[in-house]
Amino acid sequence: MTTTHEAPQPAPQPVPHPPYGTPDTPRVAVRGEALLEVDPEIARIGITVSARGTDRRTALEDLTRRNNAVLELVKTYGEAVEKTETGAFSITPELTRHGRGERVRAYHGRVHITAELSDFTALGELTTRLADLELTHVDGPWWSLRPTSPAHGEARRQAVLEAVQRAREYASALGADLTALVELADEGAENTLAYTAAPAGAVRSMAFAGTEETAAPPLDLEPQRQTVRAQVNARFTMTPPRL
Repeated sequence: MTTTHEAPQPAPQPVPHPPYGTPDTPRVAVRGEALLEVDPEIARIGITVSARGTDRRTALEDLTRRNNAVLELVKTYGEAVEKTETGAFSITPELTRHGRGERVRAYHGRVHITAELSDFTALGELTTRLADLELTHVDGPWWSLRPTSPAHGEARRQAVLEAVQRAREYASALGADLTALVELADEGAENTLAYTAAPAGAVRSMAFAGTEETAAPPLDLEPQRQTVRAQVNARFTMTPPRL
């Protein structure tokens, strides 16, 4: 008795969609867009501490003292301040305008500090207290969302839903139904415009120069709402239209 074994048959492979529509499988291409306005999550302020002295040592000592005063004040707000960073530092000689030779008239020192806050109630008080410090300049606030904010994902989700709804309406106008999603293009895919957000910090800005004469009351700062946009391109196949 002879036994024969049949070779296993390969599993059927899915037939790929052609890169274009056909009369039997038309395609519809749409763009989905979403626009949200949400409350900001963080605020940034810029703090510039200055000092001037007739010699380098005096200027550096005054700058160090004022810089420490700023940092100590910021630290008193605890968890309300999420991040503090020291940026540019400079000590620059000022030369006399008259006479021969390079004679130094004074030295100018500056330190730039950035503080990021999530507690907007503390923001107004901290801003005015910083502005009250000696030779201290405050810029801001600049409002923004976190990169991980759920508002970004919600905008993308709504853009996709809008694309599906728009494609379904086009198909319905032809007496057809959607059958499959062929492509969903995000940022950078085939030069497709995709998710964009309002530039962080491109909002209302104020500047405060510190004085030692009177203590200013806390500022009532109203957070500026942020705009979040999302765009996606989608392609679907649909049943043959009833023309």
